[in-house]
Amino acid sequence: MNYTAEAPAVWDAGFAHADDCLLSSDQCVIRAEHYFVKGLVEIPVLGTDDVFSWGVWVSLSRANFSRAADLWDQPGRESEEPYFGWLTTELKVYPETTLNLKTLVHTRPVGERPFVELEPTEHPLAVEQRNGITMDRVREIAAAVRHPS
Repeated sequence: MNYTAEAPAVWDAGFAHADDCLLSSDQCVIRAEHYFVKGLVEIPVLGTDDVFSWGVWVSLSRANFSRAADLWDQPGRESEEPYFGWLTTELKVYPETTLNLKTLVHTRPVGERPFVELEPTEHPLAVEQRNGITMDRVREIAAAVRHPS
């Protein structure tokens, strides 16, 4: 019920040993100029109590990234206002690109990944987040992720 991207779409393996780059399981910095956090786009599964989630990367401004990093281990961080960001994960199961969709990143309690809220557009991913998906759609996504064409 969860698929995740290991790095932002703009990450290159050549960055791995650069002093001004970082890729962890939760944060990414590229050339000390581009800043990303990992969060979850959650989609309700209709007729169940389940949630399907995409583990995605979102670019943040330097100021918002610094603020999020400062609060990373602080209890109560979930009361922070959401951060604006751009989706930086390409989810190829959608007919339109998912890159650069507008988002709000909602911090959650320590130990939980942020919730990524998509701008309410007509993009299929945003529609699914808003309206939910069926279990058949979950199986369709699973098949597409496991066997990309």
